[in-house]
Amino acid sequence: MLLDLLASSDIASDLIERTSSTMRVQEIVRLSLAPAFLLAGIGAVMNVMMARLIWVAGRIERLEERLSKDRPTREQRELARLRRRRRLVQRAVMFSTAAALSICVVIIMLFISAFIRPQIGTLIAGAWIATMGFLTTGLVHFAKETLVAAAGQSDKANPDDGS
Repeated sequence: MLLDLLASSDIASDLIERTSSTMRVQEIVRLSLAPAFLLAGIGAVMNVMMARLIWVAGRIERLEERLSKDRPTREQRELARLRRRRRLVQRAVMFSTAAALSICVVIIMLFISAFIRPQIGTLIAGAWIATMGFLTTGLVHFAKETLVAAAGQSDKANPDDGS
């Protein structure tokens, strides 16, 4: 019954005609592989980011418990550094998530573009550029977080608080 309804409309028959080409679908699948692999890469990087975020959050909680017992300023400096690291990793995760979502939009638009008459190549290119912008911003925040972490490690190795 649904097929009869679809077959009776011009839109449905036009859509079926355009999607009946196996070669067209294969081409779109081939074109979507690069964005799909990028999506997998973003997921792997986000896994590392989340592990760091969880570690930093746990460390902050432990330090806050100790600071309630009036610990010295060295731990207060570490807590401030950890909070900065948490903000940077959170931003990195958010921008990476935005990149992953926009990659999904690119893949969806690639498939849609094969089956509609209006050309949306400019929209796809814009979504791809947005993806690269989000990903670059996320990776820059992650790089900043690693620099802050490394600076914290060197401060621990060479304490300069004079006590």
